[in-house]
Amino acid sequence: MKFYPRVIFTLLIALFYSFTGNAQDFEIKGKVIDNEQTPLESATVYIEKVKDSTLVTYTISDIAGNFILEGDTDADLVNIFISYTGFNTYQKQLSLKENSSIDLKNILLEFSTNSLEEVLVKADRAPVTIKKDTLEFNAASFKTRPDANLEETLKQLPGVDVDSDGNITVNGKTVSRILVNGKEFFGDDPLIATKNLPKEIIDKIQVVDTKTKAQEFTGKEGDSENKTINITIQKDKNEGYFSRLTAGGGTDERYELSGIANYFKEDLRLSVLGSSNNINSSGFTFDEVFDAMGRSAYSISRNSDGSDSGGSSGVTKAENGGLNFANEWNDKIEVNANYFYNRADNQTATKLERENILPDSRYFNNSVSSSDKVNNNHRAGLNFEYRLDTLTRISFRPNLTVNNGYSSSNSFTESFLEDGSPINNATTNESTDIVSSDFSNQLDVTRRFGSKGAYVRVGFNNSNTDSREDQIYNSTTEIYEDGNLNETLLQDQFIEQDTREDEYELELESRLPLTDELSLDVEYSYAKADRTSSRLVYNKDQNTESYDVLDNSLSSDFISETFTHQPQLGLVFENDKLRGSVSGGLQNIRIKNEDIFTSSSFDNTYNNLFVNSYLRYRITKTKSLYVNYRNSRNTPSITQLQPVTNTTNPLNIVTGNPNLDPTLTHSFYTNFNNYDFRSRTGFYLYLGGSFYNDQIVSFTTTDEDLVRTTTYTNVNGAYNLYSGFNFTKSYELQNENTLKPKLGFRASVNRSVGFSNAQQYDAETYTLTPQLSLRYEIGDLFVFDPSYQLTYNQAEYSLSTGLDQNYTNHSLGLEITSYWPEKFIIGSDLSYQHLGNISPGFKNNYVLWNLSLGYELLGEDGIIKVKVFDVLDENLSTSRYTGEDYIQDTEQLVLKQYVMFSFTYKFSQFGGSKTAPTRRGGPGGRGGGGRGRGGRF
Repeated sequence: MKFYPRVIFTLLIALFYSFTGNAQDFEIKGKVIDNEQTPLESATVYIEKVKDSTLVTYTISDIAGNFILEGDTDADLVNIFISYTGFNTYQKQLSLKENSSIDLKNILLEFSTNSLEEVLVKADRAPVTIKKDTLEFNAASFKTRPDANLEETLKQLPGVDVDSDGNITVNGKTVSRILVNGKEFFGDDPLIATKNLPKEIIDKIQVVDTKTKAQEFTGKEGDSENKTINITIQKDKNEGYFSRLTAGGGTDERYELSGIANYFKEDLRLSVLGSSNNINSSGFTFDEVFDAMGRSAYSISRNSDGSDSGGSSGVTKAENGGLNFANEWNDKIEVNANYFYNRADNQTATKLERENILPDSRYFNNSVSSSDKVNNNHRAGLNFEYRLDTLTRISFRPNLTVNNGYSSSNSFTESFLEDGSPINNATTNESTDIVSSDFSNQLDVTRRFGSKGAYVRVGFNNSNTDSREDQIYNSTTEIYEDGNLNETLLQDQFIEQDTREDEYELELESRLPLTDELSLDVEYSYAKADRTSSRLVYNKDQNTESYDVLDNSLSSDFISETFTHQPQLGLVFENDKLRGSVSGGLQNIRIKNEDIFTSSSFDNTYNNLFVNSYLRYRITKTKSLYVNYRNSRNTPSITQLQPVTNTTNPLNIVTGNPNLDPTLTHSFYTNFNNYDFRSRTGFYLYLGGSFYNDQIVSFTTTDEDLVRTTTYTNVNGAYNLYSGFNFTKSYELQNENTLKPKLGFRASVNRSVGFSNAQQYDAETYTLTPQLSLRYEIGDLFVFDPSYQLTYNQAEYSLSTGLDQNYTNHSLGLEITSYWPEKFIIGSDLSYQHLGNISPGFKNNYVLWNLSLGYELLGEDGIIKVKVFDVLDENLSTSRYTGEDYIQDTEQLVLKQYVMFSFTYKFSQFGGSKTAPTRRGGPGGRGGGGRGRGGRF
């Protein structure tokens, strides 16, 4: 390890020189007003170098119209631009050599008239534009490497955060969908778009509230707590193709193959992808540095009590293929169709140690198990939209999913007392064949009328599910008494389970404007669901060696019907500052069920009142407050209601309870978020929780032979509360270096209620999680991403103080990416984990390290790589879960160390000519492959 000091010294020298240069400091301020001397809030103000139009810096005017531009640049002459929707763009040349502190006083923007076309051309260059419900970024204004993808571009945008798993948030709010030119890009997986779309074809990145197609057409407000990103393609790049092919082979027979091809022509888009690998990857979301291996050396799995566990379990071989087609004709017909195929072969192995706490005693379980599951999945979807005219829209969305597969598993479980005396053990073997299909469709007809947002919508939805499962189940159970074998139970069965469910729903919805700001929503829905479920258990006939002896005590065959009526009224208020809604109604549910084998039945009717309300106050265009409250009732499942005893597992007998009440849940959530473009500072604060009445829980008793008998009952007193904040800031340093610290904190309190041996207990858990991360970029040569997270857990159980827990987990990570020396790409992802609650015999701390070294060739269109997964060979998956009446330690099979050699080839052509390779650090600076430069994917 003697090379470490040399590496550190080299990095320190690079850091020192990154802060030095010939840049000069400047400050430019002013106030933006209109013809009536009214301040213009959220006008975009930015300066560019005169010599090459490179963006220097930008800001947004505040509520009083004031702005300050400050930073440093090596340019003597700059152009300042001020843009605002509906106004002519202001432009002026400034000399920073003569005066580095400039006050422009009041700057008057004129309403746009005849020069609209010219204004739009200039306004397109504004790095950030804030409209009423849209935040828009100009992709070319933000520095990236020339061959960056959409994900790398998003990481440069103010207020946008992309974690190591590719999840995106904007000002603290989750991005749930990504569109390209307003259309879905390969279904609902945003990672396919973020990992594969090259920056060079991107024009604008628009952030809006997530809306359904019907909401987009009617103008109805969407979900402001979930965001959609729409990517617009540059007009001159909206005809062409881009593709990527990767092949790799490694040690331990590990391999990866992947390819994706995309063709654009105006409204037509065609995409094809395929992959095969045995390294636990979906295959479509390639990282630039690590390909299918994934970006993060370690991903945290969060347990329900807030504790952390190791990496993902099992080893999967996956084969995938997909096709997506989108087109639009005559502004009337729009079609988006896709098909996916996936074959997954997953192998798992699990070791488990569990301590069970009863009110007056304890017992222990140890088990080992393994499984091999193979599944073939086909998914096809169509989105067809027809606009009869500008006011009438018909939407048709059928989807079909077909699965077929098989699995085999075996396990051994033993139970014993505190003194080690055996109680029972069980050996099981299962093999299962599964076939299922699921067809669903949404038919929607919407008609707008008037000019104030009035509309009528009629919807018809159906879902038809059919599944068949054939299983051979073999088990041997030994029961001990006073340490001696007392009884042996054998099960050798063939289980045939068929389930079919058909649901049809009719929806009627209308909005009636009462005033310019107040509207009345009227809605009604009716749904009917029919379900048949047959579970036939056949014991083996020892004479014929065939499974033809039907076991009526274990079999069930029931028919159920569910009828749901739901009328609803709501008031919606909206103006420039305030948007709110209060709605409520009645949910009438009737469930009828009959079991043929036991001649048992029930007919239950539930009338549930519900309320849904929210309020969003826009303090400024970049600052808002949001509050919501809702309640809902969840009806019990048929399994929980059905008064039939299931004795398939003789050690765990389950019976439903037809007298259960639905669970009433009260939920609230509030947040405050703000992004200050002047200081590049973002803040997001949130508080939420849920309270439960008549919560459905298991009611379990355990006899002296440890045979568990379970039914269901209702309890009160459970709740879940959480709060936290995120703080981000971006510092623009000299020589185009940036530093982005991020500070986060989350706290939660959970109370659950249950029963053990008919005795009620409660459990309370408290979790505190502070975290800190930094992203430091030295030009486009180095990226450093250190992070640290601490999780403090405290759990208290009324059943036994011996269950109480108090422990701390630590997670430390460092991601380094280097694009120096030229043509080399080097990646290092290192993480250290310490789990504070693992029992003796399980390793509680380890280091995981992934490395990658790549070299560009073939004019930068190709790259060869060598990658090492788990350099130190320490990858493992261990966890401890503390439940209300047990403590469980688990260790699972994980992917182990391997070395992979791969080759990637990328090629593209836009606007009729192949794009030329570019060099890093050339003209364009912060614009990445922007104006005046050819880009390359």
